[in-house]
Amino acid sequence: MSIFLNNAFSQDNISPVFNAKDVYHISWKVDAPVTGAGIGFSVLGLHLIQNKDSLTASEAASKTRSDILGFDRGNAGFYSESANTNSYYPFFAGFAMPLIFVVADKTERQQAGKILVMYTESLAITSALYTMAAGTVQRSRPLVYPDKNENFNAPLSKRLSNNSQRSFYAGHVAATASASFFAAKVFSDLHPDSKLKPYIWGVSAALPVVTGYYRYEAGQHFLSDIIIGYVIGAGSGILVPELHKSKSFQHVAISPAVWPGAKGISIAYNF
Repeated sequence: MSIFLNNAFSQDNISPVFNAKDVYHISWKVDAPVTGAGIGFSVLGLHLIQNKDSLTASEAASKTRSDILGFDRGNAGFYSESANTNSYYPFFAGFAMPLIFVVADKTERQQAGKILVMYTESLAITSALYTMAAGTVQRSRPLVYPDKNENFNAPLSKRLSNNSQRSFYAGHVAATASASFFAAKVFSDLHPDSKLKPYIWGVSAALPVVTGYYRYEAGQHFLSDIIIGYVIGAGSGILVPELHKSKSFQHVAISPAVWPGAKGISIAYNF
């Protein structure tokens, strides 16, 4: 592994931009409240998730494939603990990508502080969006439903659990995509001429796909949940570094906001 990293990140393969330290701009007036809000909403979302209602036995027994949109019926009734376990391998690999790059690449290592601030912010935003959705949207996982032969494959206790009532949307996929696309985006920004870029983007795109495949086979999420998680995670992973580019960051404005019956913060990007 050490030999591979030393070869892969050699100067011949990577051509860092001039004054790489000026690529990203961090402002605590923006980053602190955005990250804080992300963490705060994540805590609220987790509270909502933990307090979701479980199904009653009669509610679980009444579940039918016809309750599901045709697009999502492909894995109704799927249940696999091994697939569920396997989904964590690409999941953790995605999380590790930005950290590995920071350690292995001299240019990123010099920008470690800025990169870690952005990475934390990206994950906080992704987490907030996911937990709030999972905590407020009532959608049973595919494993709760019968398969094509009208058989319930998951244990009744698993089907009744409130954990099985948060299929929308795929949080593992969103988190993997956020981390892996973040890694690819930062690498590309700091090394625009690198020959490694196509491979890194390929791995970054593949990791959440593999995660989604195992979550699908495990009966944890429908196809639509996985697609939505992928798009949201990738969007966060790419947009956070992009908006922190020195030129782009000048157009970001954050301010208190008041709506009828609610208060919060407003984040605007002026074109």
